[in-house]
Amino acid sequence: MSKRNAVIRKLTAVETLGCAQIICSDKTGTLTQNKMTVVDHFGVDEDLLARGMALCSDAELDDTGKAVGEPTECALVEFALNCGMPKQELKADFPRVGEAPFDSGRKMMSTVHEHEGGFIQFTKGAPDVLLRSCSRMLTLNGVVDLTDELREKVAAANKGMAGRALRVLALASRDYDKAPENCAPEAIENGLTFIGMTGMIDPIRPEVKAAVDECRSAGIRPVMITGDQLDTAIAIAMDLGILSDPDEAILGARLDDMSDEELASRITEFSVYARVQPEHKVRIVNAWKSLGKVTAMTGDGVNDAPSIKAADIGVGMGITGTDVTKNVADMILADDNFATIVSAVEEGRKVYANIRKAIQFLLSSNISEVVAIFVATMLQFTILLPAHILWINLITDSLPALALGMEHGEKDSMLKKPRDSRDGVFAGGVGVDIIYQGAFVSILVLAAYFIGHYIEWGQFEITNSPDGMTMAFLTMSMCEIFQAFNMRSQRKSIFSLSKQNMWLWGSHSLHLHSQHPSSLSRSL
Repeated sequence: MSKRNAVIRKLTAVETLGCAQIICSDKTGTLTQNKMTVVDHFGVDEDLLARGMALCSDAELDDTGKAVGEPTECALVEFALNCGMPKQELKADFPRVGEAPFDSGRKMMSTVHEHEGGFIQFTKGAPDVLLRSCSRMLTLNGVVDLTDELREKVAAANKGMAGRALRVLALASRDYDKAPENCAPEAIENGLTFIGMTGMIDPIRPEVKAAVDECRSAGIRPVMITGDQLDTAIAIAMDLGILSDPDEAILGARLDDMSDEELASRITEFSVYARVQPEHKVRIVNAWKSLGKVTAMTGDGVNDAPSIKAADIGVGMGITGTDVTKNVADMILADDNFATIVSAVEEGRKVYANIRKAIQFLLSSNISEVVAIFVATMLQFTILLPAHILWINLITDSLPALALGMEHGEKDSMLKKPRDSRDGVFAGGVGVDIIYQGAFVSILVLAAYFIGHYIEWGQFEITNSPDGMTMAFLTMSMCEIFQAFNMRSQRKSIFSLSKQNMWLWGSHSLHLHSQHPSSLSRSL
């Protein structure tokens, strides 16, 4: 799994992956490339918009002129750079003297800067949230009061960009004669002047759409959870095939109006959650689990840790994930890619199937030995010596069983529905297969014993026979060899399998080379 960028921290997660039914995934960086680029903007003063966005961010330009920091803020810094305003020069002209850091609850960030004897505040955030803190707007006619007509104009521009799957951030400002004494959000984030908005594209990972389709065919439901606004989330989910109807998307704020019981009863109605808070993720996971669904949850931030821990399969991000998230996760994605989760599910199904194949092979082989020896004991003759049994158990049983654990996954493994997590190892007819296969081999071994004695002495009788013992030993060994190949697939012919298990061929090659003629001689 590590070769496919899925690092398993808890071994039990491999089994759970095989029966995953719901995958709740973050959008940014998991479904998308997390490479933001500003491609559109709204506002009458592009330079002021670019300047304010770059100053109200913590991203910086390195020595090579590349933006370093959180991807969204890097896009804003590069936007200002393309407008001829490097971040270093902006910081020199507008030194920061105060700030209200970004908070996922209020979805805004503010910074206060000194400039030419005065002070100016820039606030960036979600357009719908920021607009509520504004009372004025910068227009072609200067700064005017923010009327309902202007609010509708801003909302329409926001909806238009979001409908094109752009991530939209808005900017507002406020002027001061002297530096504010209190930079708490409630003190400075009001009475703002709306400046404009930027629309950023975060390209969808090219392999994710195919992975979503594979989820569908495997009976797994993908669910997208994001902090972006609803229109952006719907546009991306529709492109990926996660969403077929916009009514299947819901705002996190609406979850606050639902009780846990109501959410559990309606959880199947929604495939996309927008503007969610960390506590919403926990409720979503618990709602799916209350329906008996095996649920995987991805996350990268400290606030995602509770939901990751609550999920049946917690998935942490290897690149952007915090140490807290990684420590509580069952699995870590080394490439932060949704497609890797699907690959891990496929690998989990293969591992569990191989474990069942090995168990079925060992139990059916041992049942055949037990039954044959039991019948021979009851009829008072010796069918196999202890040395024979030891050789069979060490060579004929153990090595092929280990080789079956290296079997390639069957091509249709991701075309089947997830198995029920309550099913045992013997579910799906495995228990019946073990019994009839073991009994059938036992009959062949007993028949070989009597045929061997008949070939040598010309009569069928119940007695100790070295020739019969040799025939029984050879038959038991060869039957287990054929049974090992038979167990490469529970229901399909081995001739329909496209790949060979070279480990299995190697184990049987060792078995045949170690079978010295003296071990089959009548002296045994």
